[in-house]
Amino acid sequence: MLDSHGGNITDLSKTTGIPQSEILDLSASINPIGPPEWLRKTISRSISDICHYPDINCTELVDTASEKYGVGRECIVAGNGSSEILFAIPNAFKLKSAIIPVPAYSDYERVCHSHDIRVNHHYLREEDEFRIDLKRLGNDITEPSFVFIGHPNNPTGALVDSVQLIELAREKSDSIFVIDEAYQDFCSAGSSFINSFTENMIILKSLTKSFCIPGLRAGLAFSSPAIVEKISAFIPPWSVNTFAQKVSAKAICDKEYKDLTLSEMSRLRTRMINILGATGKFEVIKSDCNFLLVKIIDESINSSELKAMLLSEYGIAIRDCKTINGLTDRFVRIAVCDNDGLDRLEKAFDYIFKMSLATVSVKRKKAIMFQGTSSNAGKSLVTAAFCRILFQDGYSVAPFKAQNMALNSFVTKDGCEMGRAQVLQAHAANIDPDVRMNPVLMKPSSETGSQVIVNGKPVGNFKVREFYAYKETAFATIKNSFDSLSSEHDIIVLEGAGSPGEVNLKKNDIVNMRMARYANADVFLVGDIDRGGVYSSFIGTMDVMEEWERRLVKGFIVNKFRGDASLLRPAHDYVLDFTGKPVLGVIPFMRDHGLPEEDSVSFKEDFVGRNTRKNAAEIDIALIDLPYCSNFTDIDPLYLEPDVDVRLVRRADELGRPDAVIIPGSKRVAPDIAFLKETGLFDAIKSLPTDTTVMGVCAGMQILGREVNDPHHLESNTISTEALGLLPIITEFAIEKTLCQSSAVHAPSGLNVTGYEIHHGVSSAVDEVETIIVSESGSPIGYASPTGNVWGTYLHGIFDNDEFRRWVIDGLRVKKKIAPLGKVVANYEIDSLINKLADKVRASVDLKEIYRICGL
Repeated sequence: MLDSHGGNITDLSKTTGIPQSEILDLSASINPIGPPEWLRKTISRSISDICHYPDINCTELVDTASEKYGVGRECIVAGNGSSEILFAIPNAFKLKSAIIPVPAYSDYERVCHSHDIRVNHHYLREEDEFRIDLKRLGNDITEPSFVFIGHPNNPTGALVDSVQLIELAREKSDSIFVIDEAYQDFCSAGSSFINSFTENMIILKSLTKSFCIPGLRAGLAFSSPAIVEKISAFIPPWSVNTFAQKVSAKAICDKEYKDLTLSEMSRLRTRMINILGATGKFEVIKSDCNFLLVKIIDESINSSELKAMLLSEYGIAIRDCKTINGLTDRFVRIAVCDNDGLDRLEKAFDYIFKMSLATVSVKRKKAIMFQGTSSNAGKSLVTAAFCRILFQDGYSVAPFKAQNMALNSFVTKDGCEMGRAQVLQAHAANIDPDVRMNPVLMKPSSETGSQVIVNGKPVGNFKVREFYAYKETAFATIKNSFDSLSSEHDIIVLEGAGSPGEVNLKKNDIVNMRMARYANADVFLVGDIDRGGVYSSFIGTMDVMEEWERRLVKGFIVNKFRGDASLLRPAHDYVLDFTGKPVLGVIPFMRDHGLPEEDSVSFKEDFVGRNTRKNAAEIDIALIDLPYCSNFTDIDPLYLEPDVDVRLVRRADELGRPDAVIIPGSKRVAPDIAFLKETGLFDAIKSLPTDTTVMGVCAGMQILGREVNDPHHLESNTISTEALGLLPIITEFAIEKTLCQSSAVHAPSGLNVTGYEIHHGVSSAVDEVETIIVSESGSPIGYASPTGNVWGTYLHGIFDNDEFRRWVIDGLRVKKKIAPLGKVVANYEIDSLINKLADKVRASVDLKEIYRICGL
């Protein structure tokens, strides 16, 4: 994309070595809100039909402009961009001189020189904020001349006084006034000359800048019929391609987009002015459009130095104005950008001007991001694998997921709650879990609402629309967390959520491409081939993305493949041809990786494979499938035991006569108890033989009790719920949530156990009950029935303790009159499991190319 002074972002990328997708181009002056939605549909669905029918005279475009602007079609000429018309104008007249108020757009002078027209510069005064004094300008027009005026001016952004300019044009009727309204769509309504031009005025209008499509090249000129006829004689036939005509005609009619542009421009421009002003280093020249002329008042840095520093250190391109006639090395031009760009600019200025310019050395940190074509594509484990691979290769690395929706959570050492997936990834990176790695966690509490946890602490229960309204506040926290974490590591490995192609969610995105842009991350799309349709998912996801999003995507990774990967080569070639992005790896299906899954979908789907592998196991454990099951990873270590089969039970007829039953954690206890009653499991569990061991973890223990009370409606509207009554305890939910890591002693075995607590519930004994687990602080966190066959605990992760887990299993063996093994036979060693995952991923992807792309 060319900016209005001929700068090229491709050249900047080649010169600096910064990928184009990482450059925030504030030297170009186009619409910061991006192109309208209909443009993508026009391109993807209609290009072949559109281009099949040429329009030699731009009939549709001119007719549309005539109708929408209220100007006769004989007063309109179309060209291949307004520049083509600009360069044709001198051919239509015999004038030998031109007046150009400077500073100004450089092509005015270039046009004159190409036609041997003498140029007289009219210097605008800084004390007038570079606004045209039309009386003074009139004094300089001493002979018939071309008078080139930007309305608004480029690079100052200033409009001219419409009434005074019309009076001047009438007074100087033997001169031709060329009024360039290239940026007029960014200015307040009613300021255009299109409906008020005089006989000697030519109004140039760009049709592509405000719609973010300058590469299409389409422009119009409005003037008297006589002038239009003269100019048209020098515009070649077939000048504007049909596609540009069609798009431009539709753009002219899009009032909603124009109105949005004006409202957003005002807001974004104000914020940029405030950011610049807050530094104390700039004076902003008043602008009426989408860019600002800025004077550097800090004498320790000039325009070239500021431009070089912003580009090399932060990937931000601005316009150095020292080469513009009428300005000096104290001036730069900065285009207004969107909020994410403003955040990035603000951060860069914060680094630059809050430190000594001689010592500033803060570099942009590397970031790599894995997004999926769907939920459960495997991106959490791929992210974990890359955390370990980068750690193994000598990098200081940390994981990051801006917003996670999961019922699976963990408590950090400082008592903050975060997603389990990021805990696994932190382990892979060989660092302690830190709530900054997952600043926003959402735990669904209904079909349309969630408990929202920010920086590890609950901030409330939100319905969907309420959370949408809260998202900008949340995103500010997310950015702060990312910046803080990034400052401490060489590289951040980000994980997305769901798919960036979900068009219903893109407007409110804070976790996928918007986060990728803020982090300057190289994005790799992960797709699950086991589900089918992975290549169409890659292509479809790319197709619904905006252009800036597609630039961030560097390639694809096929996940969960069974078979000979070489057979996929034709599909990979097709994807490369269609998207321009390569497939950089095929990761095989890994059922028995032994690592916690990213969500409950994976957890439940994986039971099929696990059950068929261990049907002959000696110990049968039934895991109750609660609709609002949380922290299901508590059960993961049991899968490693060779003598145990864990099966998922959803209905009473599936329960049978297991050796043990486990009721897992729950985010909504009352609805889950209702589910047990509806499915018959409530009575079936109560009717089990007395020698059946029944265990509950956290909410599972509450469900084993007599009743659960929720007076503050934290989880449901039900105040009191009858529970199974297998443990003589009553639970009441407190407003304050218990969040802590705990060490405790399990009295029956005498073993030390560790884990973490996440619960609102406070449980107390109401009858004879045995306290079996006591924390270091002396708090009871585990109870058992008098017979010992029913027990529960608040300690998540209790089965991670190898000796305790074997003690429990051996107790079940003894009940079945099977000899206990008497020793640990399965070690729940997360580290070795992560290494196996990393080795498999390392062997399955083109790591050298990925490192090259990421600049590693």
